Amino acid sequence: MKEFNNKTALIIGGTSGIGNATVNTLLEAGATVHIVGRNVNKVADAENLIKHRIDITDANDVQTLIAKIEGLDNLDFLVNASGIFAPKPFLEHTTEDYNSYLDLNRGFFFITQAVAKKMKDTNGGAIVNVGSMWAKQAVKATPSSAYSMQKAGLHALTQHLAMELADYNIRVNAVSPAVVNTPVYHGVFGGKEEAEKALEGFHSFHPIGRNGTAQDIANSITFLLSDKSAWVTGAIWDIDGGVSAGRN
Repeated sequence: MKEFNNKTALIIGGTSGIGNATVNTLLEAGATVHIVGRNVNKVADAENLIKHRIDITDANDVQTLIAKIEGLDNLDFLVNASGIFAPKPFLEHTTEDYNSYLDLNRGFFFITQAVAKKMKDTNGGAIVNVGSMWAKQAVKATPSSAYSMQKAGLHALTQHLAMELADYNIRVNAVSPAVVNTPVYHGVFGGKEEAEKALEGFHSFHPIGRNGTAQDIANSITFLLSDKSAWVTGAIWDIDGGVSAGRN
């Protein structure tokens, strides 16, 4: 029997990067997976995969998704993995830049609320937020003031919800990755090939000697969703190749 047979997951940002790796890992383990994103058609159809074309920064789209969540019979897992990363000096940030991050957290907040209500009324569940090392420390090469505020907010939400939702058998944790080779960097460096070349220089940033992969992070996320971590809640796990311990 597969580990996640008869489990239902909702992955926000399941169309690429860490979110998509988590989707595939859960599908292989037998779960039914709902993915949410603006471009779900780029994900191949699969058995037990349900697609929802939703922009979580749009309040109307969020309400549409909430209605779908309310209509589910059961929901065991939520992963908040959508993200944008556009390093920019603080003195150059615009209101539009800032709002792009703020709107993400508003979407996460109310989607997570709807999921928690569903979990409370059923058998509980597990939630994992994808935070970031940048929420804990600054990197001069990638100035990320608004991004870091957004991710730090997710870290704080994780701990508060872990306290509030424990009585309903709902666990809430987060992962905090360092540099992970995902498509989020394509826009930063001007394309896939350019990003691959630029990221080569970041391997030595991590004591373990390499950048992370989306699967590295997905492995930790699925562990936190599983019963193997049944006594873990309110944790923010540094999945960062040792960066939080020190740097080369």
